[in-house]
Order: sequence, then C-alpha cells, then structure tokens
Amino acid sequence: MKRPHMKRPAIAAAGLCAAAAGASFLASADAGDEPVFSPKQLADMLHLVMESDRTVYTRVIVNRLTLQDKVITASEHFEDDQALALPAQMFRFGSEMVASKSEDFSYSLQSEWAVNRQNMPRTDAEKTGLAYIAENPGERYYTEEELGGVTYFTAVYPDVAVAPACVSCHNEHPDSPRRDFEIGDVMGGVVIRIPLE
Repeated sequence: MKRPHMKRPAIAAAGLCAAAAGASFLASADAGDEPVFSPKQLADMLHLVMESDRTVYTRVIVNRLTLQDKVITASEHFEDDQALALPAQMFRFGSEMVASKSEDFSYSLQSEWAVNRQNMPRTDAEKTGLAYIAENPGERYYTEEELGGVTYFTAVYPDVAVAPACVSCHNEHPDSPRRDFEIGDVMGGVVIRIPLE
C-alpha cells in the first residue's frame, strides 16, 4: 500500500490528521506518483477531526452531565464555579495550544452572534464566509486571503447546534445577541487557515 505524502507547509497539520486516522505521511515531495493533498483536502481533514471531537465533548460530556444526569454544570467561569468548560472554550484552548506549537495552520471558532466578542469575525473572508454558511446550511466556504504579507487558504465550516446544551446556553446567556437558536441551526463557523507560502 502506498503511503500518501504532502509538500510543505502542511506537513505538521497532516501529522495531526495522520495520528487521528492511523496513517503515515511522508515529508518528501519526490515520491513520484503518490498523492499530494491540496490545502482544501487538508483543511477538510482537519475540520473533520475538530468537528468530531467538539461534537463528542458536547453530546457525551456536557449535554449528558449537565442536562441529562444533572451532576455538574458547565460555565464560562468553570474554574471558579467548579464546572465543566464550555465546548467553545475547549475548542479555543485546543487552538491556542496548536498556535503555540506550529505555524503550519491555525483555526478558530467564530460567529456573527458571538457571546464572547473576541469570537466575532474581523477579516473580509471571515465575514463573507460566516454569512455564506449561515445562508447556505450544509455548505462550506473556501477562499484565499492575504494577512500580514502572507497568503492563506482560508476555509469556513458551519458550526451547528448538536445538543440541547448548545441552544440553551446561547439562548439564555445574558450577553447573547441572538436567543432563538434551535437544534441543527448554524450558530457560527470554524475558520481554518493554511499558509500557502
């Protein structure tokens, strides 16, 4: 069986996917006819891992322990409240750890209706992408953008309400700009950036 490889800059990001998928990736670009992943393919693989982990944490941990079994709460002040971290916080903690270890890709959770203002879109690509996925459920948005002199492949994926804990938290939060979310609604988006240089 041939082992896939990819060219820089996405080698470290592919390693993350490889660990999740149990595959092995080669850094060599001289392997002949073996496949090379495009930035879109790489972003899609990364998102699949992120979305799966986020959904499992939300459904199996937060929703079950807070709403079903009622043994603990989830709170944005989880350390002070001796509670579970919110799914959005867990996602941010992961993205911050990745950013501290690699420049091969970055990701963030953003929303046009963010409870935490730091999660509002800032760039034109983020704003356009979030608007597109909100208006086109199930679709993804892909583009290129230049930030700080670096060209990035930027992908925006829908972040969907997958459990009652999602909608109740956002609909009841005093700082929420929107209070009518239902299960299955697009609540925001995951933005993944891969440098192309």
